[in-house]
Amino acid sequence: MTIGIIGGTSLIGTNLGDFSEEETETEYGKSYLLIGDDVVFIPRHGRDRRIPPHRINHRANIKALDIRGISRIIGVNSVGSLKLELKPDSLLIPDDYIAPWNIPTFHDNEIVHITPSLNEGLRQSIIRAARELDIPVITRGVYFQTTGPRLETRAEINLMKNFADLVGMSLASEATLAQELGIEYAGICSVDNYANGVVEEELDFRRVIENASRDREDLRRLLLRLIKELK
Repeated sequence: MTIGIIGGTSLIGTNLGDFSEEETETEYGKSYLLIGDDVVFIPRHGRDRRIPPHRINHRANIKALDIRGISRIIGVNSVGSLKLELKPDSLLIPDDYIAPWNIPTFHDNEIVHITPSLNEGLRQSIIRAARELDIPVITRGVYFQTTGPRLETRAEINLMKNFADLVGMSLASEATLAQELGIEYAGICSVDNYANGVVEEELDFRRVIENASRDREDLRRLLLRLIKELK
């Protein structure tokens, strides 16, 4: 069965094979998809990578994968580290997330409650594949989602680091929506920088992009193995 991958900044320049382009219309808007033999890939920031994080149509993206019969999604996320010991260039497979605001839902007109979580079976598949390839990954961590597009203040980071390990702008929205539709979702987080104030260095989005554009061979190898094993 084909799997879905949603990726953004951390997959810039990563070659995952040959794809055909498709734009899928959903009741929540259009989604731009790249269709491969065993995978459907959604570039989170659109065809030209110009959609800012707060304008990503997560509902359209998740619904487009649902329309294509996708039952498992791997989200690849560029994140900032909230902890000094969690160094840039690490790969972390989160086991939980915090997102107390601005989470989209498919249930706008009815009362439906879910208990959000990342799919443990899919998480373990990612961890197992990494170990088989001798790719070092950190197997647990909490992701804290902010809204964007701005980065976080030092005071905000000081608050977050008491409760989480990573900060990003997309995983929680995707994971929650996927679970609402009964789709398994797990994430691979590429740690591309320290969050604001964790170390004494200037942080801006241009630098985040530069860090995320480095060689991603381990990430590419891991995704290719998962595409093969989970198809």
